[in-house]
Amino acid sequence: MGGDEDEEELPDYREPRTVCHLCGGVGEIAHPVLGVLGGVPRTVNAGRVCYLCEGDSALPGLCPPL
Repeated sequence: MGGDEDEEELPDYREPRTVCHLCGGVGEIAHPVLGVLGGVPRTVNAGRVCYLCEGDSALPGLCPPL
């Protein structure tokens, strides 16, 4: 108990931030790939890290969508 070195530093969110326009604040975007389930080919949605916010779910500052 009380191990300060084990606790993670939380980012400072006091500055204005905008929800990511690409992933909608989820931090991941869809990455559809072909998968075979039960012998039937199907599209499987494998998520990948959002390249705009890099998984942070928000962008620094106030960013209007373009």
